[in-house]
Amino acid sequence: MERALRKLLKGGRFENVPEGHSLRMKAIREKGNKSTETRLRGMLVRAGLRGWRVHPKGLTGKPDFLFPVARVVVFVDGCFWHACPRCGHVPNVNKPYWKAKIERNRQRDLLNTQRLREEGYRVLRLWEHDLQEAPGACIQRLTALLED
Repeated sequence: MERALRKLLKGGRFENVPEGHSLRMKAIREKGNKSTETRLRGMLVRAGLRGWRVHPKGLTGKPDFLFPVARVVVFVDGCFWHACPRCGHVPNVNKPYWKAKIERNRQRDLLNTQRLREEGYRVLRLWEHDLQEAPGACIQRLTALLED
């Protein structure tokens, strides 16, 4: 748990959490957003877009995709973790923690986008739901950036 978030919790720990819920949460390990990345990867291949790399090392914010020649980075943001204004939500269990956690993610996203732009990159952020509902529009937004 992040140090800043630990400060929000009384005694630095969760309290009054049902045992079953606690066990489920402990079992969750980061796996990345593989389903959304795989979906976008397939879309890039079908669209015939080339010259991209997945999870390039050494860039601010760890973008999901990099088009090095065009200096374009792409993030696929999960609706829950990145506070999607349309379908993101804050769980009712441990609400203060989750609210702070998700807000911290949102602030970090803004800062990473700003830093990447200062480094000369163009940044595209796609919502998880956009990949599902409007894949063509996502590819159009990307190709517009690549053609500039």
